[in-house]
Amino acid sequence: MSRRVFLQSLTALFGGFALPALTQAKPAAKQWKTLQISSVAGFQYHRGETLWPQLATGQLLSLIREPGNRFDQRAVRIDWQGEKLGYIPAKDNATVSQLLDRGETMSVLIVGLKKSNNPWERIEVEVRWRV
Repeated sequence: MSRRVFLQSLTALFGGFALPALTQAKPAAKQWKTLQISSVAGFQYHRGETLWPQLATGQLLSLIREPGNRFDQRAVRIDWQGEKLGYIPAKDNATVSQLLDRGETMSVLIVGLKKSNNPWERIEVEVRWRV
């Protein structure tokens, strides 16, 4: 038996054992991946001040895509229990809006609350993507 034939036989033998193991592998469980941490834009113009006493770190919020928004075609609204808090800042919303448009599962939660006169410092959110 030549060296080439031997190596081909050996490769075929081990390849035959590895293939069933690969085809039976289970897909990895879906996990959340942090895309970004952002402030909430427009907090002072919506229900943020009224809802402030009820907000807490760790609370889940909702992301709502607003493709018809007259100020920003990539607008992504942030709601808390059906009440508008504000938006993902325009400079940070390209990826989030595209993922929402594709139907991807997204999540957002409050990771920071700060009493401040600057509305951009009031709420910090973590935007996550289910992968």
